[in-house]
Amino acid sequence: MNSAVIVFPGSNCDRDLAVALEQVTGHKPAMVWHRETELPDGVDFIGVPGGFSYGDYLRSGAMAARSPVMGAVKDAASRGVPVIGICNGFQVLTEAGLLPGALMRNAGLSFVCRPVRLRVENSQSLFTSGYDSGEEIVFPVAHHDGNYQADEGTLERLEGEGRVAFRYLEEVNGSARSVAGILNDAGNVLGLMPHPERVVETAHGGTDGRRLFEGLLETVGA
Repeated sequence: MNSAVIVFPGSNCDRDLAVALEQVTGHKPAMVWHRETELPDGVDFIGVPGGFSYGDYLRSGAMAARSPVMGAVKDAASRGVPVIGICNGFQVLTEAGLLPGALMRNAGLSFVCRPVRLRVENSQSLFTSGYDSGEEIVFPVAHHDGNYQADEGTLERLEGEGRVAFRYLEEVNGSARSVAGILNDAGNVLGLMPHPERVVETAHGGTDGRRLFEGLLETVGA
């Protein structure tokens, strides 16, 4: 699987994601700077990492969503290329219009950094085929603006169409309906606040995140 990781000024989880992808796929991903206007040929998967793109100025993810490279990411997503946005990457994808809703300041107005329990709500997507529906897993979170909100119509649509991928099993940030991760209507774009790339080997204290990338690799192809 040929993958690419987008890098913005202020990204700080790009190497974490790159290492996780290399461990699972056996191939180093292309690291694509935000000023690029094209992605490498033959990219099978795109990761938008966590961090503080552009220092979170204006609004988390808002400036990164308007970077030149995001035009290429949008084009790839429209062609069905899988795209994942993790933490700040989730914020970027909502700001870019690739996912509905918005990530607001945490309800407790404080930075949250700890492992959290999640439930897999949809095990039939490109990203979640390595899990069982209803399975409890643990990913770490590290965010200040992870409070997912959307209007009731959007929330009902996400629930009805099976587009809630992960849900918090404990209070974390005040997200509507405890949403931790959602899919786009085509199922090839996933945004989530927790960090699967930080739990891919036993030295991390768990491997629940590894199955996300393994399932993607199996679905998309080696």
